[in-house]
Amino acid sequence: MQFPDLTLWTPDKARVARAPLTALARRAGVSDYDALHRLSIEDPAGYWRHVLDHLAIEWLAPYRTFCEHAPDAAHPRWFVGGRINWVHNALRWAHDPRHADRAALICETEDGRIDTLSYAALDLQVRGFAGGLRALGVERGDRVGLMLPMGMQAVTAFLAVSALGAICVPLFTGFGADAIASRLELAGAGVLIAADGFRRRGRSVEAASAINEAASRLPLLEHVVVVPGGGPAIEGAFTTRHWEELASAGPVADFEAMDPNNPFMVVFTSGTTGAPKGTVHVHGGFPFKIAHDTAFHFEVQQGDVWCWPSDMGWIVGPITTVGALTAGATLLCYDGAPDFPDWSRFAAMIGRHRVTHFGASPTLIRSLAANEALSTRGDLRSLRVLMAAGEVLDPDHFEWFFRSIGGGALPLINYTGGTEASGAILANVPVRAIKASAFNSASPGVHAFAADEAGRRTVGAPGELTIAAPFVGMTQSFWQADERYMEAYWQAVPGCWTHGDLVHEDHEGHFFVLGRSDDTLKVAGKRLGPAEVESVVLAALPLRDAAAIGLPDALKGQKLVVLLQPQDGTADKDMASLAERAGRAIEHALGKPFRPAAVYCVPDLPRTRNGKVMRRVIRRVLTGQLPGDLSSLGNPEALAAIRQLANAG
Repeated sequence: MQFPDLTLWTPDKARVARAPLTALARRAGVSDYDALHRLSIEDPAGYWRHVLDHLAIEWLAPYRTFCEHAPDAAHPRWFVGGRINWVHNALRWAHDPRHADRAALICETEDGRIDTLSYAALDLQVRGFAGGLRALGVERGDRVGLMLPMGMQAVTAFLAVSALGAICVPLFTGFGADAIASRLELAGAGVLIAADGFRRRGRSVEAASAINEAASRLPLLEHVVVVPGGGPAIEGAFTTRHWEELASAGPVADFEAMDPNNPFMVVFTSGTTGAPKGTVHVHGGFPFKIAHDTAFHFEVQQGDVWCWPSDMGWIVGPITTVGALTAGATLLCYDGAPDFPDWSRFAAMIGRHRVTHFGASPTLIRSLAANEALSTRGDLRSLRVLMAAGEVLDPDHFEWFFRSIGGGALPLINYTGGTEASGAILANVPVRAIKASAFNSASPGVHAFAADEAGRRTVGAPGELTIAAPFVGMTQSFWQADERYMEAYWQAVPGCWTHGDLVHEDHEGHFFVLGRSDDTLKVAGKRLGPAEVESVVLAALPLRDAAAIGLPDALKGQKLVVLLQPQDGTADKDMASLAERAGRAIEHALGKPFRPAAVYCVPDLPRTRNGKVMRRVIRRVLTGQLPGDLSSLGNPEALAAIRQLANAG
């Protein structure tokens, strides 16, 4: 496989000399970035000692041992013997007179309201809300759901839960009742912090109905803390408390001193089969990895202003919160639609708040590019670094973002890893040349490579993205589902993490992600398992079976397409009704962003001889490709109707 020369940006010597990675290399006593990366793989304990010193991470008690593989490489224990609470390092600036009055948060809503909170004020607010949660009975290890639009309350609650040693379970505000209930039930959450509604494109969007329906299935849910957002009442077999009631409680004096391997967050992500998977992130994992990536990939420093629009329910929300605050920077939160009142929104925000670091999903980038006259109408001169993550960003839109938003002069940090990895597995570093759509390095400390079927490194050919050793930030397991965790990452190559992406490494050490090697969907950067979609329609409709797949989409990256196999005897006149009802059921259960782009009825679905639906074959046929290996296909006649759909466009 050959890739053209896509080099867009090359740092000059002065840029390399002042880079934080160069400063880290000097601290570590090595000559350059390549030597530093080798050190991070060959001596990770030494590398992380230098990283934590560079970041001035404050411990409540020092650690004794960097890592113990107990019982195996899939279940490492990090920074053994230490005590820490990541919130302490995020809010330490509040107690430094040089930084206490600096803005920690700037929160803008789509109606133009802007609120600013200093580090000192955020510290007081977090301590107060943590006191309210403690009065509610929240203790170390309790699971607390968080379903708030990105803003001051979301950040405050996220920090307050961790400050108590409890475990936050972030939820996307667009989830439907099924998605909310399944995640909170799996987590065993006893408390939910949620908004009853919010504003989008000038209209009220109520969230209370989905929350009430979900809560009716959650016998362990004892309390819901409500942030008013213009929606109807949240009510049920639980006590309802209002945000202000908890925020005015007596503040906690100290944050809980936690073992670095104690969880602080469980983020549920979808796989190809079964229930959502709860990735388990710990105080000595995710926060350190994100602080590392923020400093060395993104080069965020004290006083910078970082805007990467997201919802706290997707991993970018926690990434930006932990990263910006730990770095002593200002986090700019936006609660609203990206095109309200028009597509100049983000350009105006960048100029208004003097944003230095701007991140976007490929879906957002494609939308900005489609509305270039408006999306570039603003003062963008404050920008220093651009970031992109969430799915594969094609070369044309990568170059558009680089030139039209970055003026052709700024590093664009392509960044991929996923919820399970905390931060980067592959990412651009600003000390090497950057190619469109590529990642110019494995992240330091992550021994990642493209592997052939035997697990050997392959260059110049597609391979499985594989990691040869445990790394700081990796999920400790799946919440109460360790067998699924082992099956997902650790069984393909003994002792190695197999990530599930197909990648191509070129002969200059740049990686290109070719797509998922499993059937997980990514719709506008939001991961969704086929099983979640299929279970909704199978429960709601008279069907024999269903298959959910992702097809390429120019705007969203992937679009959801669902194939239904009706029960025998279903009349042709009822097929259109089934398809419409399926779309409505999916939207109600999972949320509006997941409504399928198309729903088709077919007589049968292609299956293996033991009855498993072959989604790979469906996807390839619908995209006009050869179906590939059909040796295990048990009913080849099922392909005829799918080929007709492909031919019909």
